[in-house]
Amino acid sequence: MPGQFHQQFTQFVESYYDKKPTLISWVDPELDSPCQYGEVVEGEVHWRPVKAEPVLDLSKTQQALELQFPAELVTFYTSYFGGGLKVQHQRGELELLMSWHQADFERLQQNIIAHILMKRRLKQRETVFIAATDHDDYLISVLVATGEVYLEKVGMEVKDLLAPDLSTFLQQLSF
Repeated sequence: MPGQFHQQFTQFVESYYDKKPTLISWVDPELDSPCQYGEVVEGEVHWRPVKAEPVLDLSKTQQALELQFPAELVTFYTSYFGGGLKVQHQRGELELLMSWHQADFERLQQNIIAHILMKRRLKQRETVFIAATDHDDYLISVLVATGEVYLEKVGMEVKDLLAPDLSTFLQQLSF
């Protein structure tokens, strides 16, 4: 259920910040983020995850692609602004992707569209990436048709299933 996942994701993000209260990210010199605070020092700034209010909207991206994203994926990308959450999975280090500010969210949507169009050109099942890995040619992605979470090699069909859904995937992570 989307409501249950929203609560789980909120608890996950808050727990992350409780355990790692000193988060630092590169600052965007052109646009402040709602999650940054304190002074910018040598191009870096402290940040904390901040609820996006109102929540961000992926509906136009879904309409443009003529797709319905899994509800958990929508919640994942539309609930918070942040600099990305560095986590551990049994397969290695990951960074859960977040939007730094509204303009970054717009770029994210463009990247999602480009990724799905690439998957269509390659005649592969459609996925949406949710995390970067410590290897440039691998992503963590959600299979749009099922909501399953996969380790995806860029340009290849997904086959390495990590979890049946985002909720289960979050339970596999530590920080």
